Amino acid sequence: MTSLTLAKHPITLTKHHGLGNDFLVWLADDGGDATSRPAVAPSRWPALAREWCDRRRGIGADGLLIGTGVASRASGHDAVTMTLFNADGSAAEMSGNGVRCFAQAVARSRGSTPRALRIHTAAGERLVTMTATGDRSTILASVSMGAITDITAPGQWSELGVDPLRPVLHLSLGNPHSVVAVDDVSTVDLLALGAFVPHVNLEIIEPGPEDDAITMRVHERGAGITEACGTGACASAHAAARWGLVQGHPREITVHMAGGDAKVRLDDPAGEVTLIGPATYVATIAVDVEGD
Repeated sequence: MTSLTLAKHPITLTKHHGLGNDFLVWLADDGGDATSRPAVAPSRWPALAREWCDRRRGIGADGLLIGTGVASRASGHDAVTMTLFNADGSAAEMSGNGVRCFAQAVARSRGSTPRALRIHTAAGERLVTMTATGDRSTILASVSMGAITDITAPGQWSELGVDPLRPVLHLSLGNPHSVVAVDDVSTVDLLALGAFVPHVNLEIIEPGPEDDAITMRVHERGAGITEACGTGACASAHAAARWGLVQGHPREITVHMAGGDAKVRLDDPAGEVTLIGPATYVATIAVDVEGD
């Protein structure tokens, strides 16, 4: 029997993080000469996400972001499609930190920092506006996140044993979130709680320490406890405003997370929000993958 050895082809990844929430970015097709790139069937992407994101046997990241082409520039902004896989290989609709990292990767690939980029995601289109900072590795990006909507409680929610007197909101930013107000986020066994609802992003929040701020911890679907979550910050700020946890009804709320601070601008009463935070380039990594 003749054995068949598949040829391996080099792929270039870049690694970025948004407040410690880190991602690998693979621009599989960014509008250039696609014939020069190895063909890797989308059915293999989840396995590649698990392999590359593994922190002990791979490169290590919370997720893999894949760019699959430039869309029409008729709107005046470049548009690229982003597909997101969590570290466990599961697909996700959207990531607020991830979309900023993805925008930075696209800008770097073109040798510039474009003013704005439209990114198509499974949760809809997001407009990302980027500005340079004093650190060449870091940009500041604002993302129009769309409207936050109420959703039903996830399955197994009753098994968490959450105090019924505590405020809880179940929200969607294209991906599902459950936000719970607590007295002290540092005393909650978030890992245990997150294990009961692994199919939802679980945020616990407390007010302050500033009048216009909240403190948040997060257990993310498909990744576990992470240092920051952009969509989670938006859901948490929206919930805090509805519950009156911030003083004076500020238009912009600071969300303190383990990895750093993000700003969430409440654009209108209907739930439209803008996420503002950094994205930092870490490294460029070459990997070999078998072509199809």
